[in-house]
This record gives sequence, C-alpha cells and structure tokens, in this order.
Amino acid sequence: MSDPIKNFPSQFAYEPEIVNPAEHRQYERYIVVGMGGSALAGDLLTAWKPELPVVVRRDYGLPAETLAKAGLPPADKQRTLVIVSSYSGNTEEAIEAFHEAQKLGLPNISITIGGKLLELAKAAKIPYIQMPDLHLQPREALGLSFRAHLRALNLDEALRETRGLATSLIPANYETAGRELAERLHDSVPVIYSSTRNRIIGYVWKIKFNETAKIPAFANVFPELNHNEMTGFDIQPATAAIAGNFRFIFLADDDDHPQIRKRMDITAGLLRERKLSVEMVHLEGPSRFAKMFSLILLADWTTYHAAKAYGSDPTEVPMQENLKKAL
Repeated sequence: MSDPIKNFPSQFAYEPEIVNPAEHRQYERYIVVGMGGSALAGDLLTAWKPELPVVVRRDYGLPAETLAKAGLPPADKQRTLVIVSSYSGNTEEAIEAFHEAQKLGLPNISITIGGKLLELAKAAKIPYIQMPDLHLQPREALGLSFRAHLRALNLDEALRETRGLATSLIPANYETAGRELAERLHDSVPVIYSSTRNRIIGYVWKIKFNETAKIPAFANVFPELNHNEMTGFDIQPATAAIAGNFRFIFLADDDDHPQIRKRMDITAGLLRERKLSVEMVHLEGPSRFAKMFSLILLADWTTYHAAKAYGSDPTEVPMQENLKKAL
C-alpha cells in the first residue's frame, strides 16, 4: 500500500505530449478547472511562481465572475486558455466546464487519463494530454499532473528542471520523520498553518489527512489567521477540552517574508503557552520544486502511517464513491 509513495519520484520522468497540438499555442491567461486532487497542479503552479497568470476554478461551469477575475474581456477570448483537469475524466464539474468552454468559443485543453473527458476532447478534435493510468488516486498522481500542466503552459525549462526530481527525490529519506510525526499527532485533529505562498502545500497536507488517514484536518495561512482564527484557541476553562483536540503543524520556509517568519514564531509561542502542541516542519531543498515536493512526500508518509495507526485503508475513498453513486 506504500508503493505509490515509494514510486512517486518516477512520475517526474513522464514526458507529457499534447495531442492535436496544431490548435495549441502560448496564451496570456489560464483558467484551470478541476476538483479535489485534479485541481492541485494548478495551485502548485502559482505556489512555484506566484506571478503566473493562472486562476483555479473549483466549481461547476465558467460563470462570468470567474472569467472577469481572469481578466477576460469579451472580445479577447483567444488570449485565455481553459485547462479542464480531471484525473478520471469523469468529474461532472469538469465535464460541465468543458461544455461551457466549447459553447463560449474559448480555447481549451483537457488533461486526464481517460473517461468521458477524453472522449469529448477527441470528438471535438481539440488539444488534450492523456496521462498514463497508473491506477492511482488523483492526490497520488501530482507528479504526472504537474508535468502535464507545465506542458499545457509551454513551460519547457520547468519541465527540464522537474525531470531531475525523478532521481533526486528519495522517498525513504522522509519515512522515519513521517512515522514519528504521525505518532505525535495521534488522537488529534491536525491544523496546518503556512504562509500565503505556501497555502497550497498546507492544503495538500489537509487533503492527505482527510483522504489517506480518514480524519478531519484544517489549513489556514499567515497573516490572515492572526486576525481571527488564532483567537479561537485563546483557551478558557469551558473551552479547554475543545481546543485540546487540535495539534498544529507550521510549514516554515526561509524564503517567506521576514514578518511572516516572525509571526510564525510568536504564534507558536502563544499556542504553546496555552499548552497546545506545535510542530515546526521546514521546507528544505536545493530548489523551489525540491522544497515543494519533498514536503508533499513527508505529508504522504505522515498520513500513511496515521492511516495504519487508525486501521484505515490509506488508498480508497469510499465516502466519495458513495456520493458519486448517489449523484
């Protein structure tokens, strides 16, 4: 069951290919439409390079306000690419977005392993990237998905750089730390705090606690959390039992704004004064990509060992499958 973690680096050897490339070119703006793990690659793009003109949409369709936020004037449609991302190819929100993009005449590209989305892209003769089906859950396929999104944005230099992760990322280097962290977090609700730039890394941790370990988890960012959420842990005698269920994970990054690093240190001290546990986890690595994906590997091992401790299946997501059937 740990094979997807051990084999994760090999995903960065994947060379994504655009089918029907004659219709694909460079664009000024991008809207990534996806849900759950299928949307994470779009967010990781902006975690890597915040200035990228990428907007991530997690909902049905392409409403006018989303297009406006992407800076899309009605007469300027050909300058914006809609990237419809669905790992399975059957996500109903993504399928609806595909149809709406077609109806509006927006350039679009599909990223998937197959399913209905692939059928639609082939029938419409529009560009698509078909990722290999490695029988993974979407959250386990972030290397494949991230490289596919880099190809959709024609970011060739980033593709060359991330290919190196196939050999430089060593999953075994993070298992012991992940197991020990899972042990310290046992019987608690994890809360992951990061800078705004690293928001999506914290969100990936939250998703993996939810889907792999099958436990509640929450994420928020500095400095915003200092203006509201932090006060929810200013323990009073009547609330001590509630607050005591939470354990905090701070994702510390030397590249964060100095005031953010200062806020993290002060906030950690304030929480510890209230007898609340804080784990400081550092982003480390020779490059931004190495920092991001090594921390995701640590999340994988932490939540895998948490799942084992709770007796949960770390792979399957039966509640989500039940919902899909009911819909």
